[in-house]
Amino acid sequence: MKFQLKNIVAVMALALAFTSCSDDDNKEITGQGNLLLEFDNVYGSSNLAFNTPYTNSNGEVVKINNAIYIISNIVLTKTDGSTYTVPKSQSYFFVNEANAASTMLNLPNIPAGNYNKVTFGVGVDQAQFDMGASGQGTMWTDAQALGMTWSWAAGYKFIKFEGTVTSTSHTNANFRVHTGKTGTIYNYTEVSLDFPDNALVRTNITPQVHIMADLKKVIDGTTKINFEEGLDVMSGTKVQNISANNVPSLFEVEHVHND
Repeated sequence: MKFQLKNIVAVMALALAFTSCSDDDNKEITGQGNLLLEFDNVYGSSNLAFNTPYTNSNGEVVKINNAIYIISNIVLTKTDGSTYTVPKSQSYFFVNEANAASTMLNLPNIPAGNYNKVTFGVGVDQAQFDMGASGQGTMWTDAQALGMTWSWAAGYKFIKFEGTVTSTSHTNANFRVHTGKTGTIYNYTEVSLDFPDNALVRTNITPQVHIMADLKKVIDGTTKINFEEGLDVMSGTKVQNISANNVPSLFEVEHVHND
């Protein structure tokens, strides 16, 4: 009898705990919070450090001294499949390796919820460009200050990746790789990344999503740039191939902090 009573109590306790957990899971999450996207630049398996030699798969040794890219049009996806689009006017960022503060993107006023995916653009989409300089706030002048523009007709540089290269016929020669609009082709790239753990946006919790950006893949990805063929890569099919083949694989979410 005592054994049966103990079993009944245990089952009741388990049922109560399960009900409590279910109530917590189904409890409506309200309010708004912030979410941080941290972009951590690396070069292959190494942390990216300026003026440090890295050997590419084609044997060329590069040293990076300038690395900037535009992150835009951020969309966050909840575990239930619904999405939140960051307002366009607040969704353009210049991630600059030379400025540590710029690598941490603070997204305010995010509806509270459990998020498991982020989608963003690399570069400036045609709709934004078509708004003209007057419709973009300080974006154009901010880009100019960073050397992230060509003429207005040519538009923005989406990625600026510069340094020196030593190869068969070059010794510490300056190279420049700039992606962006080429002719009538915008070369705007969209990236979607799943989170390994949910980002729990709450009024009192600001998740930090740690994104690794492997900048080696700008020049040494599916499309490989050989600087023996030219030190400046800024136009034509090479830029189109970098944008289409290399840029989508630059980014990976390493972990999520919900502290």
